[in-house]
Amino acid sequence: MTGLTAPRHITFIPLTDLPPDPANPKRHEVERIIASIKDHGFIETPVVDERTGLVIAGHGRRKALIEMQVRGEPTPDGILVDDDGGWLIPVTRGWSSSSDRQAHAVLILLNRLPAAGGWEPEALAEILEDLATSDTDLYDSLCISDDEMEELLRQVDPERLPQGPDVEVSEGEERHLDDGFDGADGYADSGDNERSGTVCCPACNHLFSPGR
Repeated sequence: MTGLTAPRHITFIPLTDLPPDPANPKRHEVERIIASIKDHGFIETPVVDERTGLVIAGHGRRKALIEMQVRGEPTPDGILVDDDGGWLIPVTRGWSSSSDRQAHAVLILLNRLPAAGGWEPEALAEILEDLATSDTDLYDSLCISDDEMEELLRQVDPERLPQGPDVEVSEGEERHLDDGFDGADGYADSGDNERSGTVCCPACNHLFSPGR
């Protein structure tokens, strides 16, 4: 391995030295990114295009960090601080586009690829069920609505979930399969499935009580 040069490497640079690509068409939910960084630290490093010197991936993370520093937020885990108090962020270096057209294509591609494959409903439901019933903070950090959760649970076999269809619910929480059924698109939200309350699985009638 001696003498080999890594084609990609991570280095820390000042946040202020990370210029965005003005052509970037992606919108960002900055507050959600900020919440994620505060909950879990700075995990995924931005990528710099060596040809242009601009960000090719990580515009939302850059914007979130700038906003956090402006607000006076504590330095996130994964970020260093220089002698002047400025934030130093890890970035991936070593990739170069061949043209502006390729840079713009990659800019779009890197935003589209992560969601392109969708989810494995059963595997996702198993993880979310565990989080929803055991760790409110982690479950809430995912920002998954009750409607999204119920739609996911319609796609899985309740027999294969860890809780199973015969899970016991506390007195006053029992709900029958026809409760809230609107006859059109499945189960209507009755208005009491708040994050602090319960989420009903329309497949197995299990009531998820986040964090309880």
